[in-house]
Amino acid sequence: MKLTIIETGMPPEALRSDWPGYPAMFRDLITPHLPGLETETASVVNGDSFPDLDAVQAILITGSAAGVYEHHPWMQPLFNFIQRAAAKSIPQIGVCFGHQAVAKALGGRVEKSEKGWGIGRHVYEVCARPDWMGDYAEDSFSLGVSHQDQVLSLPPGATVVGASDFTPFAALDYGAVPAISFQGHPEFSSSFNCALYNVRRGTAFSGDRVDAACKSLDHPVDNGLVGGWMARFLASRTVTT
Repeated sequence: MKLTIIETGMPPEALRSDWPGYPAMFRDLITPHLPGLETETASVVNGDSFPDLDAVQAILITGSAAGVYEHHPWMQPLFNFIQRAAAKSIPQIGVCFGHQAVAKALGGRVEKSEKGWGIGRHVYEVCARPDWMGDYAEDSFSLGVSHQDQVLSLPPGATVVGASDFTPFAALDYGAVPAISFQGHPEFSSSFNCALYNVRRGTAFSGDRVDAACKSLDHPVDNGLVGGWMARFLASRTVTT
């Protein structure tokens, strides 16, 4: 199976020498749960073209510093790509910006939230249990987050899988369209999250808020669990040739 990763963002420049890019983070997240997975990357944020969907088996859209309402040369082509992939029943996964992009492209509403930035460890109530969650029986799961935009209305046919008071549409399953998406970052280690918050210390976030967010990540997050969910979704939805 081959997963095409659409790179829509990169770590802040101050972190790039010490941390891998987002496609590598996703490979490390999913491959242990899906042996034999191959990946390719189309870095649209760096000018790559979108791939030919006739040669694509499954898609993952990364996080980004961009907002879906911004006017980047690759933004509308991304929405078109998501819509065409949905029409061809190609499985898609979106994370953070990718979550918002999939939701918007398929008919949802995404805006900068009046609640402001979410950072640190967020806990989500399980609201539905699609088949790709396997036999998971707990009532919640947690992920590290870094976002100020949110999905504010659901696309037609989508179901809320995970929710919190801060993020009511935090994880979605798109029903007849083979797509899932997550607002949180299962690909980010807690140490990377803290490094990311510290880049914005004294600008977007106060020092006290950064310290509190990093402290919250002393508690475990469910990165491996969500990576397994992604792998199960891909294995069950992808048609290999």
